[in-house]
Amino acid sequence: MASIDRIIQREVNPFDPVSLYTINFWQEQQNPTLNVDSIHQNIISDIETVLEQVAQEHRPRTLILTGDSGSGKSYLLGRIKKLFNTKAFFVYIDPWPDSDYIWRHILRQTVDSLMKTPEGKTDSQLLLWLKGLLALQNSSLLKKIIGERRVFIRNLKGIYSSGIYNPNDFFSALYHLLNPNYISIVCEWLRGDDLDEDDLKYLGIKGSIDSEDSAQKIMTNLGIISAASQPIVLCFDNLDNIPRLLNGSLDLQALFNVNSSINTHYPQNFLIIISIITSTWKQNSELIQPADKARVNAGYFHLKPITLAQGECLLAARLSGLHSLANPQPQSPIFPLSTEILAEKFPRGKTLPRNILELGRKEYDRYKNKLLDEPENSQKLTPETQLATLKLIWQDKYRKTQKKINKITALAAPELIRMLQEVLNAVKCQEVTTKLLSGKYASHSLSYKQQNNEEIIGVIWTEDPNMNSFYNTMSACQKVVDKKLCQSLYLVRVAEVGNAKNMSNKIYRKIFKGRLKNRHIQPNLESVYFLATYHSLVNAALANELTIEGKIISLKELEEIICESQILNDCSLLQDLSVVDSADSQEQQSDLDLNEVKDFVVNLIETQCFMERQNIIEDILDKFVNIEQSKIDSIIEELEGEQKIKNITPKSKLDRQLVCFIPSY
Repeated sequence: MASIDRIIQREVNPFDPVSLYTINFWQEQQNPTLNVDSIHQNIISDIETVLEQVAQEHRPRTLILTGDSGSGKSYLLGRIKKLFNTKAFFVYIDPWPDSDYIWRHILRQTVDSLMKTPEGKTDSQLLLWLKGLLALQNSSLLKKIIGERRVFIRNLKGIYSSGIYNPNDFFSALYHLLNPNYISIVCEWLRGDDLDEDDLKYLGIKGSIDSEDSAQKIMTNLGIISAASQPIVLCFDNLDNIPRLLNGSLDLQALFNVNSSINTHYPQNFLIIISIITSTWKQNSELIQPADKARVNAGYFHLKPITLAQGECLLAARLSGLHSLANPQPQSPIFPLSTEILAEKFPRGKTLPRNILELGRKEYDRYKNKLLDEPENSQKLTPETQLATLKLIWQDKYRKTQKKINKITALAAPELIRMLQEVLNAVKCQEVTTKLLSGKYASHSLSYKQQNNEEIIGVIWTEDPNMNSFYNTMSACQKVVDKKLCQSLYLVRVAEVGNAKNMSNKIYRKIFKGRLKNRHIQPNLESVYFLATYHSLVNAALANELTIEGKIISLKELEEIICESQILNDCSLLQDLSVVDSADSQEQQSDLDLNEVKDFVVNLIETQCFMERQNIIEDILDKFVNIEQSKIDSIIEELEGEQKIKNITPKSKLDRQLVCFIPSY
């Protein structure tokens, strides 16, 4: 076994900024070995008590979880989900894109979360919920599960004789959930997708959930019948990126309107957790109606700083993997840090978890540099290092986004428009404003101006397969054209546009096939990955959770770094909108994947100062699963030839050689 010094030389910093923040507890699973049970244990116990009250009384309860940026609010939500996944079903709700769409957003995210499979289970939360519901009903109903749909619906209507909205359609959807061949389409209906007429007939359902009122009532249905199984925990997080009012304050009132509505119904099996930065709550809470704030009936829970003893446990958890490889074992479980360093840095004896982890990163790098007599100025944050770290974070989030989103319609039109709005702001478009259309489909549209150009460009993004909806969208587009609200109009849509017999198609052809400045753009899934990845970084930046080398990155700084990196230039949708430079030729494009690997290697070594060759190869294989070993060797040799990296221990065995970054001056 190697010495701890040798291991530190060759390994990635365990306090790597790529992994130091989590956003969505379904998207980014926690490593249980990094948990420190004593941290915020009192809060966890109190929340467990509230959860048990909901389960016993079937009355909704609401609590507010506050804490400073870096105190671990999002991480705590993940711990609660992991600890209590046998006691409740968990829903993570991202910031809603439009307050006029909040109920539909909540319903969509609720169904999406319920489709996730809890740890240790084989069924999704949704199926566990339904099976738990049916198991508590009479045996005669169980016999009808695979039987006649009408009998199934009649049985459930007999059990829930009042309070259920649109019971025929709702119970028909539940019936079809029990057939694996129907699950996908049923979930699309439950989450509010506007299905076409054939799919609706297939399910025996009359219409889609296409309004705030119907979405609210379907949520009420879920709350009512979940009383027969387990509570549903609705976790609202990252509230710094919700819509703002005209005075610039956050529209928290929209959320508290929802909360008050849920709390007026009984029985309902919801526990609502609103997680928010303390300063954000103080700045915006006075604008919430007192009667709605009074609905916070489970109290306020505040995350306090942790003790240095708890901080030591955090450091030890991160370092234990490296220590286990060493012989002899380090005398201190937090080596290369020490209790003296902690006491010197935090003389008050308490601090936030993020500050502890950031100190770990700095001290680890400082010790690593000393092992090769690197100068102290290598610790300074340079624009190049900042850019390299951001690219590593981007690649990490992009891959997680790829795993999360398997089709464009996984995101609703208002979400896609909000993400596009954020990206257009990042690439310096001017006057980016949503709701170019008026009426029901307003949140499906935006307008903007390109730099140094007064021409207004409009964008409509709709993927609804229902031709009636498409007709209404095209009619709204016609009004925009007639009123000359923009000089160019783009329809972004990969779904079908109907045939010549459809009135919707006739309007479509008139607007987008007969005018030179109006275009139909068919987006690919990769473009959505770009938008969603950037959106996750925006959420983190606005929550003060995006840190690079210890520096908190603001939204403005993120936009500047993204522009400098030119990462978004590879997004084909932005190319089609002519807001970024077009990609290289097709011949050069074929090398894009290998260039991405080269970029990853340079960024990785730059942020780590130096690494062992074998560990570089393992990191590449982990991030790029289809790459061959021979190509990795060629990439490393190319980068050495380009003098971007250097082998500093050439006499060592090939896989044990240390490779360092060569700065460009």
